[in-house]
Formats: sequence, structure tokens, C-alpha cells
Amino acid sequence: MEIVDYLRVARRRLWVLVGVPVLATGAAAAIVLFAPQQFSGTAYVAAPALVGGAAGTQYTGTQAANQFVAAFGAAVTSPRVLADVAADTGVAPERLRDGLAITQVGASSQLEVTYTAGDRGKVAPVLTATTTRALAFLFSSQVGIATGEVDAASADVTAATRAIGEWEKANKVSQPDRIYQATLGELTSLRQQQLSMQAVGNGRGVDAAATAITAAQRKLDELGPKLPDYQALLAQRDAATNALSQAREGLQAARAQAQAADPKQVTSIGEVHEVSRMTELVRTALPVGGAGLLLGVLLVGVLELLSRGRAAARPAATTVAPSVPAQAVTAALP
Repeated sequence: MEIVDYLRVARRRLWVLVGVPVLATGAAAAIVLFAPQQFSGTAYVAAPALVGGAAGTQYTGTQAANQFVAAFGAAVTSPRVLADVAADTGVAPERLRDGLAITQVGASSQLEVTYTAGDRGKVAPVLTATTTRALAFLFSSQVGIATGEVDAASADVTAATRAIGEWEKANKVSQPDRIYQATLGELTSLRQQQLSMQAVGNGRGVDAAATAITAAQRKLDELGPKLPDYQALLAQRDAATNALSQAREGLQAARAQAQAADPKQVTSIGEVHEVSRMTELVRTALPVGGAGLLLGVLLVGVLELLSRGRAAARPAATTVAPSVPAQAVTAALP
């Protein structure tokens, strides 16, 4: 089928090509024009201190801004935040999800939170509650996690310290590692003294030094086997202490981020305004009209195929001319 044939078919079915888009556009326009008036407002979130390469920031790197916007958008529509905002404002979570929209401002970390609803008085409270709850979900929760890590590390330090105390009580010795090192140094000194006394012929001094050396060696022999267990306990306490120090640093960073994410400092709510019916009409009617035109083209194609199918199935009429007797022809000749 050539273009001329398509045009001929379209002209014959013009009522379909025009009627379907017009009906679809009219229905969409009626829905928009007779629908209740909608109101919209925008909250602006600008928190540059939360994004970047500063130490302790949660979002770093070249994609930090996009990561923050994506995380904030996910937080806004998360069940927990929606439930909290619903409890704060009395708006159903389903209505909140349908009315909220997140838009990134260019390639920056700033974003806009827009809420559209039929109740003008609910727009600003919903925006305030949404930004507050989303920021708390992203950053205040980190403070809770970091606090839990600090508590766990502190408990480990306490348990390790208690284990050391119980070991010292059971073995009736305190700080055996220091005693061992002091005794070892004393033993070295006694041996040097013994050698010096032997050199000058001080027999009594040599005997006294030998007695002291024997006592010191006996103490070393007694403490030596116990040191590995005690040093293992010390290593556990040192590891727990290091973990506690790191956890406290993490908690400090999390608190700094939570402070930087204070909604009173990083958010602002714009004025609530009526949604333009003309803008909504253009935004709705044009896509619906285009879809109606496509549907009309498809209907024309279907109707043409059905018409040709019926024409092909109809039997062709056969016309048979009556026969003339040969005698009549001969008689008619002069």
C-alpha cells in the first residue's frame, strides 16, 4: 500500500482520526476543569555542610550531591517517614506519597520538596514535617547508631578491666608484668654487684648477692608462666580502649552532622499558591490528545483490515450471457 492509499483510507475514516482525539482531550479537560482546586507549596533544603570532602561527612566524592539528593528522596517516601508525617499532620500516607515530589536544583546538593493537595491548610505543615522527619531519618539516626557503638565499646572496656581485676585477685598479684620487668632489672643489677664483689674479694657481699639473686630468680620463675594470660587480658583491654576511642570520634562526627542538618537552619518553606488550571490543562490534555490520536490511527487500521476481510470473503458475482440458437442466426442473414 502506497502513501496515496493511506491518505485515501485516512480521508474515508477521518471521523475516527478526529473524533477519538477530540473525545479524549475533551474528557481530560473536563476532569481538570471540574476537579477541586489544588494548592501547592515548596520547601527548599540547602545543607552544603552535609555534602563534600570534609572529614566525618557522610556524603563525599564527586557524586556526593547526587547521593544526598537520592538518599533524601528515598527517605521522604520511606514508610517510617511517611508514617511519622501522617501522625504529625493527619494526612494519609498514600496521599502524602502521591502529593510529594523531590527536585534537585541543577547539579548542586540543594533540592526542592513540593507538595500538592486540595487542602490549602495542610500544605505548609506537611512540608515542614516532611523535611524535619527526613533530615532526622538521615542524620539523627546516625547519632543513635554511634551512641550504641560507644556504649558497646565502653561495655567491652569495663568487661576487660573486670577480667584483669579478677585475674589479679585469683593470683594474688597486681600488675605482674611491671613486677616481672622490675625484678628482671633488679636481677641484672645484683649479678653485676656480685661480679664486682668477687673482683675485690668481698665474700660476704658475694653470698648476700647470691641469696638476693636466688630470691629474684624464684620470683621470675613464679611470674613467668602467668604472664601470657595476663598479657592477653591487657591486649583485650587495649583493643577495647582503641575501639572506644574510635567510637567516640564517630559519635562526635555524627553529632556534628546532626547539628548541621538542623531543619531550622537548612530549610525554608515558600508560600502556598493555587495550582493553575490552565497549566494543569495543558500538562494533561496534550498527552491525552496524543494518545487519542495514536488510538485513532490504530482503530482506522483495524477497521480497514476488517473491511477488506469482509470484501474478500464475499463471493464474486458471475454474469453468464444467454446463448443464441444457430438457426436463428442463419435465418437473420440476408
